[in-house]
Amino acid sequence: MKYVLIENPRPHVAVLTLNRPDRYNALSFEVLQEIHAALDEIGRDLKTRVLIITGAGKGFCAGADLKEGLGNGQKWSSELGPVQDRYQMQMAFGSLPVKIRQIPQPVICAVNGPAAGGGFAIALASDIRICTTTAKFNAAFIRIGIGAADMAVSYFLPKAVGPALASELMYTGRFVESDEALRCGLVSRVLPPDKLMETAFELAGDMVKHASPFGLRITKEAINLVQGGLSLEEAVHLENRNQVLALQTQDFMQATAAWIQKKTPEFKDR
Repeated sequence: MKYVLIENPRPHVAVLTLNRPDRYNALSFEVLQEIHAALDEIGRDLKTRVLIITGAGKGFCAGADLKEGLGNGQKWSSELGPVQDRYQMQMAFGSLPVKIRQIPQPVICAVNGPAAGGGFAIALASDIRICTTTAKFNAAFIRIGIGAADMAVSYFLPKAVGPALASELMYTGRFVESDEALRCGLVSRVLPPDKLMETAFELAGDMVKHASPFGLRITKEAINLVQGGLSLEEAVHLENRNQVLALQTQDFMQATAAWIQKKTPEFKDR
């Protein structure tokens, strides 16, 4: 891939880096296609238990590239009419946050700089968001003549910060600086730039060390379904099913024995 790097610097941890720093990692059509391909590859690899998404250079992601693609009339497919072509392009953008939620691995978004528009959407779709003091976020869509409800921002943002603040941010497109992002719950940690990836690896390492692979996957499944609007009874039913399944695994038996012996379990995904 040209603009997306996939690395495995730690056991069971993958890092997806948006690697177009000269354009603040803006989402051209090619970048978007590469992210989809990378997520498909990672999602199939169950040896990878946690994914970290970050950006190269000074920015996380500036959103859709208006100079290359959306702004210059570039077609997504040369074989389609204009309406059908735009629809396929919009589907590719809109399905990206869905894919981030659908892959079985928890996703840590390490936001190293501004996250605007589509970059904001990628961060919102991630399970955990941490950022540097230089990071800032905005729903930039409203400022380029389209609606701010795009790429699942209208779904995730109210859940993160509440409907009133989400509405303000979507109607105005104003930036949220890192300190406000922490106060309103948009991120869980704000870090010096040189500590961002170190902290991301620590969080990923805690998951790998203390949670079974199956446990991580069914926990993400439950969080997604409950956020989607399950009732209390439905949520408990889902939890009960998942726990009964997990109780039958060798990893549960091994973890229980390790706890009794005050040792660290070695999960095998069995």
